[in-house]
Formats: sequence, structure tokens, C-alpha cells
Amino acid sequence: MLLNLSSSSYSLSKFANSRSPFSDFSVKYRTHFSKSQSSSSLCNSLTSSELSFKNRHHIFWEKSKIPCRRSGDFRLWAFAGIDIGSAQSVLEAAAVLTAIIVVHESGHFLAACLQGIHVSKFAIGFGPVLAKFNKNNVEYSIRAFPLGGFVGFPDNDPDSDIPMDDENLLKNRPILDRVLVISAGVIANIIFAYIIILIQVSSVGLPVQEPFPGVLVPEVRTLSAASRDGLLPGDVILAVNGNELPKLGSTAVSELVEAIKRSPNRTVLLKVERGQQDLEIGVTPDESFDGTGRIGVQLSPNVKISKLVAKNFLEAFSYSRKEFLGLSYNVLDSLKQTVLNISQSASKVSGPVAIIAVGAEVARSNIDGLYQFAAVLNINLAVINLLPLPALDGGSLALILIEAARGGRKLPLELEQRIMSSGIMVVVLLGMFLIVRDTLNLEFIKDLL
Repeated sequence: MLLNLSSSSYSLSKFANSRSPFSDFSVKYRTHFSKSQSSSSLCNSLTSSELSFKNRHHIFWEKSKIPCRRSGDFRLWAFAGIDIGSAQSVLEAAAVLTAIIVVHESGHFLAACLQGIHVSKFAIGFGPVLAKFNKNNVEYSIRAFPLGGFVGFPDNDPDSDIPMDDENLLKNRPILDRVLVISAGVIANIIFAYIIILIQVSSVGLPVQEPFPGVLVPEVRTLSAASRDGLLPGDVILAVNGNELPKLGSTAVSELVEAIKRSPNRTVLLKVERGQQDLEIGVTPDESFDGTGRIGVQLSPNVKISKLVAKNFLEAFSYSRKEFLGLSYNVLDSLKQTVLNISQSASKVSGPVAIIAVGAEVARSNIDGLYQFAAVLNINLAVINLLPLPALDGGSLALILIEAARGGRKLPLELEQRIMSSGIMVVVLLGMFLIVRDTLNLEFIKDLL
């Protein structure tokens, strides 16, 4: 299972309660529905005989932006020091991730069973078996390494008593049957993501942002220039040096940040709304190591978040469709940005430990973020697994397309196994590296070290 939640314009911003250092700016925030438009308008150790016929899904991701929890908390989630929070929130995040894996593998499993194709194994995780049971000639197991899961087929298993020419072996089925089995995991995750969003819009509702003028100051760093010159948490900056800030949140934040960065050791005049008062406050930015100005605050768009709950089935399906399309667009845009900036993105890839850590932060916030966190993970898994890479669904589909292009002549079995096993080895090694690295970045581990 390969996940990429990277630099899309959809905001992930700040459902995670971070321990990161104070920033002088905030990432832009956006939901898919906005009161500034109409409420319905679109606004984040295996044997070689098994290798060729298992769908393996590995858990990696790249940090990104996901829906926000509330307008008053816009802290950046700090990957450098992950705080996993309470045991309950960790269990909730782990349950979400496990459910996504189970849904994905169940897609493959059901597509095979419904077509009468022999299945031998259904596993969550890889490596040594921790627990298992057998039913209807299928081994169900939980394994030691939480890097995803797989569905096993007995096609080239020397211990299987099924004849090699059995028409119900996956390898002996027509191309279309095999394509359905391999793509069923992706389809299952897409359906699951839509169902999650449908439940959200029908129960707790979707976050809706209503923009207000200015830029919100959620927090002010102690002993910073802002603190020294009189800015307080909760202030709203309406203008800088006499220039009114636009109502569009991300643009307003950017303009204010640029004005501050251009003015090290020079007073910047800010028009500030504090409660019912309008104040003029002069702030002199300190000079950073790179020569730019900084005042030691967190900034965020000045928006009010409310909930949009569907009133009937038609609204529920309409809102769900638009939210699903919005999330899907941002996942695809995120993948595009990752590919275009691969050298910068590589260091941001994270494994299951980091995913659970972020999920735990979301779970500690409120239920809204957890719904959209789960939906985004499902869509990511669906998109990434379609990439034509060994050990992913897309790699298996690519081999079938090659077979079709060759007029139904398959690649030599040894070559297929070599391609898939090499890809699996790379993914497993990368996964283990990420688990170790992400674990060492957990706050309580860092405290112990």
C-alpha cells in the first residue's frame, strides 16, 4: 500500500496539534464547500512460487495537507517530532489504517471468489505469522510487519493439490477476469472513500468556511518581536503599512508574510482588530539568519468554520460527489507535484508509523478530521496502486497489458517472478527503513534518547 499525501492546494492544515517551532506564516486553508459561494458549490519469508500471484500493498506516504479542524488552530504538523498522543487516539488511527487495508484486500478476494477463482491466502501484514485460521481452504492470517497485506493464489504453489491446468486458477483465466481481480482493490477503496464521505455529510457534516477580512494571529511566541511590540493571540491584522489585506485568506497571509520578510529591523505598521477595538501597532521584525524579517507569530486566514449537513438523500449524494471529486483532484494534483519535484519529495516519504501518528493527532482533534483523513488515505491508496510499478496493482496490470499486446502470449514465468520479487524486496526494505526512522521521530522515543 503506497500512499502519497503531498503538497496539494487542499489544506491539511492544522488538524494536528503540533509541537513544532513557531512559524512566521501559515499554509493556506481550504475546504471543498465555502459560504463565499453557494452552499452546494465545489470549493485533500515468501516462497518464489507465490510471488507472481499475490497482490501486495505497502504503506508509505508523503506529508501533505488535509482538512482543518477549526479556524482557531492552524499549527503546522511537525514531522521532525511526532507526537502520537493518547492511546485511544493511536488505536483509532490504527483502526482506520487497518480498515483501509482490509477493504483493499477484500476487493481482490471477493472479485476472485465471485468468479470462482481459487484463493489460498488472505493476509494483513507481511513476514512471520502472528495468528491464523483456515476456512474453506483459505488461510487467513495477521503477520508481523504492518506494511500492508496480500491475497495469495495457489497458481504456482508446489504444495497445492489443484491441477496446473485447472481453469479456475487465476493464471488460466481470460485477461478480463484477471484485470477485474487485480483492479478490484482500487475499486473497493474508491467506493469506501465515497461511503465515508457520504456518512460524514449525513451525520457530522462537512466543514464550511466563511472568510472574513484580515489575517488571524492564533499564537504569539514569547520574547518575539510581535510579543515585544504588543501583538496578542487572537488579534486580526486588517492592514499592513496602510494597505488593506484582501479577504481571500491565503493571499492575505502571503502579502503579510512578504511585507514582514522585506522589513528586517524596520517598523511595520499594522492595523489590528482586537475584540471591538481597531488599533495601530508598530512592529519591528527581527532579522533572520537569511537576512529576512520575522516577528515570531503564527498566521492563518481569518475564516469561520461551520458544518454543512445534508437535509435529505439528494443533498447527501450531491455533497458527497462534490467532496469526493474535490479530494480526488487534490490527490492527483499532489501526485503530479511530487513527480515534478521528486528530488525534494523523496525525503518526505513516510511509513505506517507516521501515518498512524498523524491519524492519532486527527483523532484527538475531532471526528471531522478523522472522516476526511480516512477518505484521503483511501483515495491515495487507489491512485498510487495504479502506478505501473512492481509490487503494486499497476505493475500487475502492466504485465497483463504486455501479455495482451503480445497476442495473449505471457512473459516467461521466471521473468515475471524476477520483476515482482525485485520490486517487493525494494518496497519491504524501504518500508522497514521508514518504520525505524519514523519510530525514532516519535516524541516519547526522542525523550528517551
